[in-house]
Amino acid sequence: MSFADSLLEHLQPFVSLSYPTDRPAHPDCFPDANYYGSGPLDVCLCVSVIIVMAVLRDAFRLWIFEPFVRWKLTHDLDATKRALNGAQKQLNRSVLRFAEQGWALVFYTFQWCSGAYVHWNLPHRIFDHTNVWSNYPHYPLAGPLKLYYLTGLAFYMHQVLIINAEERRKDHVRMMTHHVITVLLMGGSYFYNVTRIGCLIMVIMDFCDILLPLAKMAKYLAVPSIVPDSLFVLFLMSWFVTRHIMFVFAIVQTAINIPMRVDLVWAPERGHYMTHKIFVGFISCLVALEILQCLWFYTAVRIAWRVATVGEPASDDRSDDEGYVYSCS
Repeated sequence: MSFADSLLEHLQPFVSLSYPTDRPAHPDCFPDANYYGSGPLDVCLCVSVIIVMAVLRDAFRLWIFEPFVRWKLTHDLDATKRALNGAQKQLNRSVLRFAEQGWALVFYTFQWCSGAYVHWNLPHRIFDHTNVWSNYPHYPLAGPLKLYYLTGLAFYMHQVLIINAEERRKDHVRMMTHHVITVLLMGGSYFYNVTRIGCLIMVIMDFCDILLPLAKMAKYLAVPSIVPDSLFVLFLMSWFVTRHIMFVFAIVQTAINIPMRVDLVWAPERGHYMTHKIFVGFISCLVALEILQCLWFYTAVRIAWRVATVGEPASDDRSDDEGYVYSCS
């Protein structure tokens, strides 16, 4: 084998899905897709996705969002206001925050659309969990599902790096806890072959993460307050429905269905890893995630109440020294 062939062989896990395998005889989802197993080499693709995300994040920020919002805010700021002490500093902060939220909007829109496609091709629905746990373990994985799952896992691994690289805010511990729990849940569910509940939860959770960046971006653009405030109200409504109704329903159904439909035994030769301890740990992580979401929802509702009753501009308690808008994960 030549050096070039050897190099390509070693790089392949970084640029393609690993562990290709035969398609099941009677798949209940993605009947025409290629199928794959799972294993340690999947981490290689996650590393590649993290690198791509870092490049895309800076590309969108530096070449699209920052130039646009800087032009917009500078154009709207007359010479007198521009000369005021602190005006330029506030503009720079708004430019940076707008660009950060722009990338969040791009990613969550892409990820939710991908998740909706995967979810539509799976045999279960949001309020029908029968096929989420029937015939466990769900292995091997269809290519689109595997790529979607690893992309989501890589995103939150990337978020762990970002949150520790950027300036710390008041809710650093809460955000870090959220990201670590999410990585544990996604990584554990992937390698323990319970990806169907993971896909279901992600498509539920990601939708409102599209509306929050939109509300923040509208606020940073200094458009009439009715626009960002209306978007924030829509976000709160979607957050309550998806994260305190649909997600709680998913937790309850998971707690009920696993003991009913899954044998709690350790049988790795069959891809069966769901034991009683793993079941308890899985449910505990989901409940911890919901507690964090309740805290964020309380903060968001408190902000909305101040805006509605006092007329106070919406602000975010996460930052020590700026009027940052809104607050939630």
